[in-house]
Order: sequence, then structure tokens, then C-alpha cells
Amino acid sequence: METAEPVRRTLEIEEVTNLYFIHPIASRLTPLFAALRIPPNAVSVAGMVFGILAGVAYHHYQDPRNVIAAFVLMIAWHVMDGADGQLARLTNAQSATGKVLDGICDYVTFIAVYSGLALSLSGQYGGEAWILVIAAGLCHILQSAAYEVQRQEYNFWGLGRKSAEFVALTVPRRAIAAGPPMQRLADFVHRAYVRIQFLAAGVTVEFHQRLTVALTAHPDRDAAIREQYRRTFAPLVRQWSVMSANYRTLGIFVFALAGAPQYYFWLEIVGGSVISVALLRKRQARYRSFFEGLGMADEPPVALSMRTAE
Repeated sequence: METAEPVRRTLEIEEVTNLYFIHPIASRLTPLFAALRIPPNAVSVAGMVFGILAGVAYHHYQDPRNVIAAFVLMIAWHVMDGADGQLARLTNAQSATGKVLDGICDYVTFIAVYSGLALSLSGQYGGEAWILVIAAGLCHILQSAAYEVQRQEYNFWGLGRKSAEFVALTVPRRAIAAGPPMQRLADFVHRAYVRIQFLAAGVTVEFHQRLTVALTAHPDRDAAIREQYRRTFAPLVRQWSVMSANYRTLGIFVFALAGAPQYYFWLEIVGGSVISVALLRKRQARYRSFFEGLGMADEPPVALSMRTAE
């Protein structure tokens, strides 16, 4: 069965636990799901169910057996979360609806886990526990969005792969308005979600304009420019993987098993924010060094028309 995109995600920037554990398991399940004609969205929902059950187990984190059960359930969610994307690419079933549903399932999983822990912690700390958990959740959203955009941008510019995220911002609104009602709703939500991701990641229109101009003005250098992009940004994208859901799952497990999940939330608020700011600053420096490597350091950005994104 042919597919327009690789079934597995980009290996050179993949997070190590995905590379050697989660995605190999998902890869074994994906052909089975395809043979059984299970749609990718059903796999996403199944993963979400595992996540919700993990939240129920974490509500009783005082018993180590529940913590271990919750961790196993979250691993199952990670596997399903990897398999739904692989299945969509294998069967050419990618869609804006699937992207939105996948994001919703991810957030529902962490909302369930965070809520389960908050309910338990509120018995000891009262309403302050909910304030702590909600603040951590907001930081989680911003940090995760920034990480995902790094991956999307790398695939788009570094490898020249079609990106649903970038297409979502360039498809004219009149084209979306002409679609079926449910498709219009899914596209609208997807575009809004992508814009929030890009804002959190500090993606600048100037960088995208300048790189578009470079690729358009020098088609003979397309391969060289993309190679330069990969050399410049691949190490940074790998550093961003510390913000992946895998390490959050591991962190929750460790702190809950130690009987102090509240410290995980403080780590997410303080540690995650400090790391994110540092990585965003490094990213801006990499932008500059990238154009210096292309000999475009002093070229002003060209004001390309952005009307197609409106």
C-alpha cells in the first residue's frame, strides 16, 4: 500500500523513547489495525480511553499499585497515539478532523490525569491544589505546542514534506467556506489550533517570508538550502524533545510513586518555563546563523502577500 508520506515520523529528530520503544510497538500494531479496517480516529479514541483510566488510577496514587497501573495505561495511550498517525499515513486517511481529534484526545488524557491528581491533592491542600494544577496545565499547553511546531517546521522546510499545519494557514478561507458544514468546523478549529501553536513557538512571519524568497529565487539551490536548514535546526529540535509527552508521563509516574505529585506540577511550571525560554532564545539565534550560512544575513525580508492565509 503506497502512502504520500513516510509511515514513521522523522527519525533524525525523533525523541529516543519514541524511537526505540513506543513507535516500534505502534508499528507492529498499525498493519493489524489496517487489516481489520479500524479507522485512525477509532485508534485515537481508544488511546484516550486508556488515558482517562490512567487519570482514575492516579486519583488513588497513595497506593503504589495504582500508580504502576496508571503508568502502564499511559504507555498504552502513547502507543495508540503513535499508531493512529502511522495508520492515517499508511492508509492515506489524513484529515483536518483527524488532526483535531488527535489533539483533543491528547489533551483529554492529560486533563484526566491532572484532574485525578488534583482531586486527591485538594484533600490535603484545598483549592490551592487546583490553582497549582491549572497553572501547570497552561504551561503544559504552551510548551507542548512549541515543541510540536519545531517538528512540523523541520519537516516542512528541512525535508520539503507537505504539512497539514502549514496548509491550514495557506488555504483560502473561501475554499473552506465551500465545504460541508462539519468539514468547515473541523478546518476552522484546526486553523485556530495551529495559530496558537505557532504563537507559542515564536514562529515569525519574517523568517518564513525570507526562506520562501530564498527557495523561490534560487530553485537550483533548493536541496542545498534544505540541507543547511537540517544541519542548523536538527540538534535544536532534538533538544526540544524534553518537552514531549513521554517525559511528562515519566515525571508524573516518578513523583506519584514517591507520594509527592505536587512537585511534578511545580517542575512543569518553573523548570519547563525556564527551559522553554532558553530554547526559544536559541531558536532565534539559529534563525540568524541559518541566513548567515546562506549569505543572506543583511537582506531585508520581502513583504510577501499573506492574503491567502486570510
